[in-house]
Amino acid sequence: MKILAVSDEESNILWSSQVKELSRGIDLIVSCGDLRRDYLEYLITMIDAPLIYVHGNHDTSEPEGGINIDGRIYAFGGMRFLGLGGSMRYREGLNMYTEQEMRSRFRRLRLKAWMQGIDILITHAPAKNWGDLPDLAHNGFETFNDIMTRYKPQIMLHGHVHRSYTRNMRDYVHTSGTKIMNVCGYRFIEVI
Repeated sequence: MKILAVSDEESNILWSSQVKELSRGIDLIVSCGDLRRDYLEYLITMIDAPLIYVHGNHDTSEPEGGINIDGRIYAFGGMRFLGLGGSMRYREGLNMYTEQEMRSRFRRLRLKAWMQGIDILITHAPAKNWGDLPDLAHNGFETFNDIMTRYKPQIMLHGHVHRSYTRNMRDYVHTSGTKIMNVCGYRFIEVI
């Protein structure tokens, strides 16, 4: 399966007529949040693939034609995607959670995750100590570490930590074996 993963920063090259050529063979578009509705709708229109997404901490609208997987497990192309959007609560607002609230969000999905498994974890924020930053707004969630340790998805895709914020690596291999990828901007990913 070929995935175009996007998050946080609009790309001029995708927001152009070149997107059709660049995205040839893409089976699925995944948004990890904080992108404008019209940008995502443009990608849906120009690329012959469905869009699944989770909310970022700045999202306030839903892209028409996209499939919101935030807070659910979604099956596509023989893969199971778990979506948990939002960031650490650093002020009042939508799509921000305490660690306990994020843990509670996942608790509702535990039985389904245990029965069906998880192939790809889609989040907005990173996992605690895996590409996050020390400020509260960019802290990662320990809940995501627990999910990777217990369910061992192949990949975790996230955004939220822009490349301009840090010199940290974008990709990690979690102790569970899950490959963690920060997709701020865009990335093409092949999943077997």
